[in-house]
Amino acid sequence: MDLFEKISKNVGGPIGQHQKWSHGYFSFPKLEGEIAPHMKFNGKEHIVWSLNNYLGLANHPEVREADAQAAADYGLAYPMGARMMSGNTIHHEQLEQGLAQFVGMEDAFLLNYGYQGMVSIIDTLVDRNDVIVYDAESHACIIDGVRLHMGKRYVYQHNDIASFEKQLERAKRLTDQSGGGILVITEGVFGMSGAQGKLKEIIELKSKYNFRLLIDDAHGFGTMGKTGAGTHEEQNCIEGVDVYFGTFAKSMAGIGAFVAAQKDIVSYLRYNMRSQTFAKALPMPMVMGLKKRFELLKSQPQLREKLWEVANALQAGLKERGFDIGVTNTMVTPVFLKGDLFEATSLTRDLRENYGIFCSIVVYPVIPKGLIILRLIPTATHSLEDVQRTLDAYSEVSEKLKAGFYKENSMVVA
Repeated sequence: MDLFEKISKNVGGPIGQHQKWSHGYFSFPKLEGEIAPHMKFNGKEHIVWSLNNYLGLANHPEVREADAQAAADYGLAYPMGARMMSGNTIHHEQLEQGLAQFVGMEDAFLLNYGYQGMVSIIDTLVDRNDVIVYDAESHACIIDGVRLHMGKRYVYQHNDIASFEKQLERAKRLTDQSGGGILVITEGVFGMSGAQGKLKEIIELKSKYNFRLLIDDAHGFGTMGKTGAGTHEEQNCIEGVDVYFGTFAKSMAGIGAFVAAQKDIVSYLRYNMRSQTFAKALPMPMVMGLKKRFELLKSQPQLREKLWEVANALQAGLKERGFDIGVTNTMVTPVFLKGDLFEATSLTRDLRENYGIFCSIVVYPVIPKGLIILRLIPTATHSLEDVQRTLDAYSEVSEKLKAGFYKENSMVVA
């Protein structure tokens, strides 16, 4: 049976289909202007490359005004109930309708949190007769969702279509016997490597293996595609995506997420996602602020253009200086270095304390031993001067790393 056929027959579910419904600390700037990537960490100013604020909306004056006005109008408590009970408002529904249209789906459902939402989506879409096939480098929220699955799950090598098809063959043999369906899960943009998921190549195999595709586009929503609608727009394959997940935490610098699909699937999720059914609705200040953020995301393409100007300058500069940034074809910018854990922590401390550069470090067991990733997340609030200063700092610490400086120096504070 197709994965979604049984869902379409059970819209509403058992509840009833007739109910309506680091160590250290940052200090952030006050209300003036945008949140710039210059922040104080332990009292010292740094350029920060680890912000969830792709489009610079976090402190946009119109966003701050909308947030403040909504807090004044509604307070933080309203609405005082779950969506299906007393927590539904026209503003929640308007945001859902706008998001669905924007990403090319029939309907959408607001989620309180991204991580929790993805876990619950996976848990709700499949039963013990279904098989999940997912990318080996999927985000932790996908891994945790897959762990809840009581049926079989097969993992394929990252962005490897030959490996993917091999796992599909295994999955189809099982579902042919069980009568279940196949759910394929990948990311639109992989947040660690910056690589796009191979959506078009995956979709080309749908007719052969009859699966449904769920994509986690947390990093792609608002940044990828001609209008910012996502990675499926970037790859011109919107129609091949069955369930689209986006978060408000990255491009919109907010809280919450959404899932979009055809109407009956979204309706099924509304009544069966336990993490949402039994949770209070998103508060009004967040909803009204999200509506303003979404409006700006659509109406001010210059924000996305500035993001890409910074990202392209950063990545081009790193390449020119001989740095390995892997296979990224998005704004996510990993820098691959060789070294152990001791060297990695010493290097990042040096960057932070002596160069004023704050960035995320990734080491074993996330990546193999002997490798270090310094992950840079460009935003529309970074400047080309920030890029140049960072490139100069990276060149210097890279030479120190090669010379063995960090093997013997853990406390490198000037």
